[in-house]
Order: sequence, then C-alpha cells, then structure tokens
Amino acid sequence: MSWTDNLDRVMARHQELADKMAGGALEAAEFQSTSMEYAELSPVVEAAGAYRDGLSEQDDLQSMIDDPDSDSEMKALAREELDALSEKLPDLEHQLKLMLLPKDSADARNVILEIRAGTGGDEAALFASDLFRMYQRHAQLTGWRLEVMDTSENDIGGFNNITASITGQNVYARMKWESGTHRVQRVPTTESGGRIHTSAATVAVLPEAEEVDVDIDEKDLRIDTYRSQGAGGQHVNTTDSAVRITHLPSGVVVTCQDEKSQHKNRAKAMVVLRSRLFDMERERLANERAANRKDQVGSGDRSERIRTYNFPQGRVTDHRINLTLYKLDKVVGGEALDEILDALIIEDQTARLASIGDA
Repeated sequence: MSWTDNLDRVMARHQELADKMAGGALEAAEFQSTSMEYAELSPVVEAAGAYRDGLSEQDDLQSMIDDPDSDSEMKALAREELDALSEKLPDLEHQLKLMLLPKDSADARNVILEIRAGTGGDEAALFASDLFRMYQRHAQLTGWRLEVMDTSENDIGGFNNITASITGQNVYARMKWESGTHRVQRVPTTESGGRIHTSAATVAVLPEAEEVDVDIDEKDLRIDTYRSQGAGGQHVNTTDSAVRITHLPSGVVVTCQDEKSQHKNRAKAMVVLRSRLFDMERERLANERAANRKDQVGSGDRSERIRTYNFPQGRVTDHRINLTLYKLDKVVGGEALDEILDALIIEDQTARLASIGDA
C-alpha cells in the first residue's frame, strides 16, 4: 500500500466517523470513543487538505504558464507563485508522511523508570545516582512528575538500584530512548592516582501498564514482607512494611520499601510488576515482527551500550546515531537531554520513512 493509499484510507475513515456522529444513534460510550478517534484523525485530514489544495494550485499555475493566450505579465506572476509553492509542497508532503507513520500505542503512557548500577562497584552506584538526578531534573523542566517507588543505596550515597514513576504528557514517547546501558568515564573521588575509570549503569524505561493490560492471577504470586532498610543495613522503620512480589510463571521479582505502609508498597510493587510483564509481552511481539530487521537507532536491549559520558573531555556520545555533544554538564543537569532525544526521534522517523519510501 502506497502512502497516498494510506492517506485515502484515513480520510475515508474520518468521513465515516463524522457520519456516525451526525446520525445521532450512538450510545454515550460509543460516541465518546468515536469522537476521540475523529479528533485524532482530524489533523491528518487538515494537513491532507492543505497538501492536495497545493497540488491543485500547482497544476493551475502550470496551465496558466503553458497557455499561449496568457499575457507575459500574468505568466511572470504565475511563475513567481509556482516557485514559492514548489518550495512549500515537499515540506507539506514530508509532514503528512510523518503523521501517517504508525504510532506506538504506548507513546502517551506514563513510565516506570528503573536504574541499576552495573560494572564498576561504588563508582557505578554513584553514576546511577547521577543518571537519576539527570532524569529528575529533566522531568521538572518538562513539567512531568517523578515519584520514587523503591531504592537501594550504598554506603557513600550511590544507588545500587532505584525505581521511579514519571507521569505527564507523552512521557514514554520520549523517555523510551533511554533504555540501555549508559557508560561513564571519569576519575572517581576515591582515586588518588588520578586514573580514569569506566563504569556502567543500565536504564529500563517501561510503559506503565493498567490492570486491563495484564491479567495476573493471585495464585501466581508469592508475596514476602520484611523490614525496610537503608544504606549499610540501617533500619528505616521497625515494621515489616517492605514488600517483595515474585511472579512465579515468569520469575520476575519486584520490591518496594519507600512507603511506611505495607499496603501502599504492595500497590506500587504491583504497578511495577504489571509494567514489567506488559513490557516483556510488547518486546516479544516486537521481536516477532522484526525478526529479520534491526532498527537503525538500536534495539532497545538493556544490554546494548547506548551512550558514553566522558567527564575529562566534557562530552556525551550517543552511539546509536554517532551524536557527540560537548556540553556534558548541561546534559547531566537535564537541560540538554532534549537535544539528544530530539535527534533520536528524528533519526527514527527518517529511517521509517526511508523504509516505506513511496511503497
């Protein structure tokens, strides 16, 4: 199916929805879902109208130029308008193609962010805490809300692992590009010889799942409670409020201890568990669809090294698109992270457009 055939299909569907709503026979729930779909397709239809009007105008102007009965002044004006329109139409076509690209159904969802220290001992845990602060600051600047759900600290203030939820508009659409292994090169504060060490942390960004997305049978769960602990084993409180949930069929284990209430910790742990299982199923389906293809900007595999933060040189390099920014402080501070995310999104769109071409 060509992209223009796809456009015709979208416009026909938009008209069908308009007719259904105008008929007045829809129940409230069906009317709501119909109007939502209509609203989602409306920008595409408006862009298509502008594009097709431009094509029609282009034909009219060319006919005027080719008409032997047109006077020279009219032809000159038509040529001027045609030149301006010829510059505008490719951009309209490009934007329309982008709007027709298949959307990830999870893009509008909130996310569960998981950061784990990898190779590098205490330095890896400190790097994990740096990454968390980067995302925390980025969320603040973007207008998102970040809430810590579970943490495990080491003795010097680093995170062995930390789990948080981020809520806001189109969080997953942007944050999904952060999944993978992040590497840091710097001189640790504990290094007296001034030698550069390389450490790593893994980041997982999961679309937050609703109860309807994942069917979890209570008999498939083993739930353990224990006392919350802080860095070095200090007790945060003296009640068994921390919760560990094991999903027996998959082996997925989730812990949550940041709330003083066992009930709240269990509720948060279930959110994380549903999201992990939901992500596993999405990944399985994606692997089936892309068995013989590797996405240009990376597979999203947690083990894939996606980015290096080089402190001595003040640079950040995203290896998926060979992008290097010499503004490490601003990236780690959350201010310039958007520059990397925007570049990744553009690269993905470009690759997907190239894969469909005119087919």
